[in-house]
Amino acid sequence: MSPRAPTPLLFTYMTAANLAAPVVLRQVTRGLARAGVDAARLGERAGRATLARPEGRLVWLHGASVGEGLSLLPLAGALRAEGAGVLLTTGTAAAAEILPGRLPEGALHQFAPLDAAWPLRRFLKHWRPDAVAFAESEIWPQTILRLQAEGVPLALVNARMSARSAARWAKRPATARALFSAFGLVAAQGEEMAARLAALRGGDAEGAAVFDGGDAKAAAAPPPVDEKVLAALRAALGGRPVWAAVSTHPGEEAAVLAAHRQVLAAQPDTLLILVPRHPERGEDVARLARGLTLARRSSGESMAAAVYLADSLGETGLWFRLAGPVFLGGSLVEVGGHNPWEPAQLGRGVLHGPHVANAAGAYAALGAVGAAEEVTAEGLGAAVLRGLAGGGPDGAAALSVAEGAGRAFAAGLARQVDFLMGGGGVKTDTA
Repeated sequence: MSPRAPTPLLFTYMTAANLAAPVVLRQVTRGLARAGVDAARLGERAGRATLARPEGRLVWLHGASVGEGLSLLPLAGALRAEGAGVLLTTGTAAAAEILPGRLPEGALHQFAPLDAAWPLRRFLKHWRPDAVAFAESEIWPQTILRLQAEGVPLALVNARMSARSAARWAKRPATARALFSAFGLVAAQGEEMAARLAALRGGDAEGAAVFDGGDAKAAAAPPPVDEKVLAALRAALGGRPVWAAVSTHPGEEAAVLAAHRQVLAAQPDTLLILVPRHPERGEDVARLARGLTLARRSSGESMAAAVYLADSLGETGLWFRLAGPVFLGGSLVEVGGHNPWEPAQLGRGVLHGPHVANAAGAYAALGAVGAAEEVTAEGLGAAVLRGLAGGGPDGAAALSVAEGAGRAFAAGLARQVDFLMGGGGVKTDTA
């Protein structure tokens, strides 16, 4: 069965996506190749599977990148405990490197197919998912419409929708209703998000279909760590004061380094662990540290420097555990902020900038108990010094809030599992 385009806007989008697919695919695969992805896996973006489909019920989970993929791990674990096969797809090289090692036993990872007719057709023919869940704000029109046409139960989990995005969708009510009403279950990150998403489904939205499911990232396990490596790094530090700036973006590293210069003027032996969101930017970030001694993780250098550039993947568990004060990037620039539950789960309070819309509820909950503090670029150095002196965001309160948020998510997890295990409709054969 082929999907129908219920609105002119969707028809236009689908036509353009299908025509552009060959060009987009070349660009995407080149990017993955430059990031070091195995050449044998590049065809996955074109829907060419590199793994066999497991027998029995298979639930397809999709998250855009690392953060969204991590938010799906509690659901993946619960589905595996019920005996379902789990396929997790993502779109980035970083996610493909980090997530497979954190998946529950037996769960599989692949790159997601493009949202175009022929990659999607090839993907579905091989995997034949019995149910599908997209994470957060992943709205793929062609994929959604095709799965709906084939009777595959669809869920949107850990869903979020900013006020700005909701306003844009509201200007296209027929298109919004066609897409959002295709989800038989919507588990939102809070009551406000649930209300926005229910409104986009139109007046026919069932109250039971959209609910506050809590924040899945609060229920995910803390980032892992190699205890031997952690112990060796602690020994090498010899008790030096340490702070970390994690998941920084262009426009933030200069502010972080300026803050560190301010810190060094007061405490000359302090170490900054600087963790860019994209490690391939390491060379550019290193150039910004003129006048400061700098060591790089990627070169195997020791931490005997003023700045330790952690230009590596999958090691945030080390840096959060080694640091006192923690600044989370993507927040001094308009990226929207990154997941504060990871440091909170390790008893670390969080310094952040004003741009945290992507996790506004989490930051608000932490801020309400003094476990997170908003800072400006100019005020970051002073905030770090307060933290080094024991006066920064409250780590114990951060852990308590994270544990409570994790329990709140767990309360609604059973509804998601029940839906994906068979409560969402009847699937027809894939065309």
